[in-house]
This record gives sequence, C-alpha cells and structure tokens, in this order.
Amino acid sequence: MDDLLPPDLPIFAEMRHDDSQREWLTRLPGMIAELRDRWSLDLGDPVHGGSCSWVAPASPPDGTLAVLKITWPHREMEGEAQALRLWDGVGAVRLLHHAPDLSALLVERCEPGTELAEHDGVPEELLTTAASALRELWRPPAADSGFERVTDVAAEWADEVEDRMRRHRPAVDPGLVALGAGLLRELPRTAEREVVVHGDFNPGNLLAAHRDGGWLAIDPKPMIGDPAYDPWPLLEQIDDPFEHDDPDLLLKERFALVADVLGEDVRRLQAWSVARQVETALWCVEHGEAEDGAEVMDCARVVADLAGL
Repeated sequence: MDDLLPPDLPIFAEMRHDDSQREWLTRLPGMIAELRDRWSLDLGDPVHGGSCSWVAPASPPDGTLAVLKITWPHREMEGEAQALRLWDGVGAVRLLHHAPDLSALLVERCEPGTELAEHDGVPEELLTTAASALRELWRPPAADSGFERVTDVAAEWADEVEDRMRRHRPAVDPGLVALGAGLLRELPRTAEREVVVHGDFNPGNLLAAHRDGGWLAIDPKPMIGDPAYDPWPLLEQIDDPFEHDDPDLLLKERFALVADVLGEDVRRLQAWSVARQVETALWCVEHGEAEDGAEVMDCARVVADLAGL
C-alpha cells in the first residue's frame, strides 16, 4: 500500500484543515483496498495532482484503460457521477462504475491524457478547441436531475461577497464589489436558457483523447443555469491575457472569438467574468490573501470597463 500513498501526494498537505479531512485521510488506505477488490483492479502509481482527491490509473479485468478517483466528500463533487452519466461519453470521459458510499468513481482513462493547459499551440486555436468541446456538454437538464442551480449558488456567493467586504474592509473598489455582487444575483435570473454547466471548465480539465474530436472533459462540478457562466476560466488561464502589454484589446478579441464559437452573447460572458472575479477576490481576502485579491480586482476592472459596466 505504501507505493499507492507516497508521502509527497498533495492531499497529505491539503487534507489537514479540519476533522473531516483528517478522518478521510485515515480511511483512505482502506477505501483504496476495498475498491481495488470490489472492482478487481490493478492500480498504478497515483497521480500527483489535485488537493482533495486520490487518483490513480487502473485496469479492470477486461483490460479497459481506466482511472480510479476517490474524493473527500464535499458539496461541489456531489453531482459529478450524474453529470458523467448524462454526457455518456460525449465530450467527457465515460463513467464506468460509481461507489457513492465511498465517494469514488471509475472513469475512462484519456490517452495520451495531456491537459489543454500543457498543449502547445496558438492561444486562439486552443480557445476555439476548448469552446467547441464545452458547447458539446451543454445539455438541457431533466426535470428531476437534482443538480444545484447557478441561481442559488451565485446568490450565496453574492451574500458572502458583501459579508466579507463588511467584515474585512479591504483596500479594493467598493463600487466594483457592489457591481459584482449585483451581477451574481442578476445574471442567473436573466438567462434566456438553462443547461447543465460543467462548473469548472478550466484548461486543466480538458484532456487529449483518441476519440470525439480529440478532447474530453473531466472533473465537472455541475449545476443547472446560464451557459455563459462556464467560459471565464478558459479566457483567464489560456495564455493569461493580463500578462500582455494590451490586455484590453486581447480580451476584446478573445471574448468575441469564444462567444462566436459558443453562440453566446459576448456581454454576458464579460459580465459573468466580472462577477466571478469579484467572488474570487473576496475569497482571497477572507483567506488572508489580500494582495492576491487586489490583483484579481484590478483584472475585474479591466473586464468591467471592456463590457461598459
């Protein structure tokens, strides 16, 4: 078992903040052994990534290339298996087995499995590729899907933004904070349609694969709501636009590109970007990272100005 739990795994540093995390770590060896026996798996060396999941390549008896993922139970992971069932391998990895009692999934393994974030290429081409893959995931929700709603989650975030602003009084633009909180409440209510959004569509969650256009999504945090919620992590993290000399022009071009591929209104994409950045900035403040929060707010101001907000 030692080779499956090397001490330098990130979870050993990250999963020690409260009793539930520490208790999960103590149970993890037993869960690995139980799932290995339950699904008759040969397990490879675990992946050194992620902060709240143990992940390793796995091979069931039929020789399928798979990945075993065991996650610390928390709110954002609750809909992952259901979303993968909904997508059924179209645009995302296939779900092979689900053990809800252990918060574990056995999913299709992508080959070669390179993250889009690590893929060489022209940024605009990567954005086009990613946006095309994202569009494949946006399905109308079933009436009894049980997914959380963007409306509810964003309203909670708006309350938290305002509360954190009152308690910490950080050195950030209060008008921009108020704008972000207002957008978090308004945007979900004014969406023209609702779909199952991925919820965490960053370039590390899109992997190269030998099927379906060459890219498959992993690690959803699904909700039902405005599709324009999803794209900001792509625009922010593929060739960080804020590191360029003229981020305003670059962002204008890239927002237009992604909006065109997705068939979405460019100003809604921009507005959601501002809302999400403000939420991130106040999260940073709450967690003692005020300098990072101020930097994120500076970026939010650039996008807000671009959108005319």
